[in-house]
Amino acid sequence: MNELDFSGKRVLVVGGSSGIGNGIAQAFRAKGARVDVCGTRAGAADYSRAEGSHLEGLDYAQLDVSDSSAIESFQAPFERLDVLVLAQGAVIYRRGEFEMDGFRKVLEVNLMSLMACATKFHPMLRAAKGAMIIVSSTAAYHSTKGNPAYNASKTGAVGLTRTLGQAWAEDGIRVNGIAPGLVDTKMTKVTTANPKRLEGAIERIPLKRLGTPEDMAGAALFLASPLASYILGQTLVVDGGLIL
Repeated sequence: MNELDFSGKRVLVVGGSSGIGNGIAQAFRAKGARVDVCGTRAGAADYSRAEGSHLEGLDYAQLDVSDSSAIESFQAPFERLDVLVLAQGAVIYRRGEFEMDGFRKVLEVNLMSLMACATKFHPMLRAAKGAMIIVSSTAAYHSTKGNPAYNASKTGAVGLTRTLGQAWAEDGIRVNGIAPGLVDTKMTKVTTANPKRLEGAIERIPLKRLGTPEDMAGAALFLASPLASYILGQTLVVDGGLIL
């Protein structure tokens, strides 16, 4: 038996249109799952490979998770759900998160929408005895000087993972999380596109390289599989040793 075979399983990756979420979505597809992804743009054609979106073979639906009413009214194009991955994320640079509007905006996407999506799909996950994976960040474990909302929201995501893990275990749902380190995506270009910053960042990573969406996908496949059947409420740090 291959514990990493997801044939016949239905997977939804919110925030699966690009970056880490996209890498996770394609990894589940490669293991046989039928995978739906949600993104903010109108259609799959509005994304390009150049910006890190690989949507071939995935079913795409538009969902703006910054709007709680959009989550509530979202009509899922499937009747069964085995794995829910919440990979949505937002960040505002240049001290925009010190303004309350910016702070609220980031909290809405990075934390509030996690609970909204989790409760939206809870009945399906309960019916399938499924798994949920919340993507947070290593920012949850140290300060991020210019980004208070990002930090608070990712710290909150780790707490939510623990609490929903405990609360929903009786429903047969396993909730766990992943805390990526520095991964090369469009969200981290502020660091990766700046040679001096990039050099400094890699110097702090014991494995001496950036993470990739595929690195994160390996952890997601494991956590959703029977190999992790006794793991609950945990957030797995996947960072090449960055926070050691």
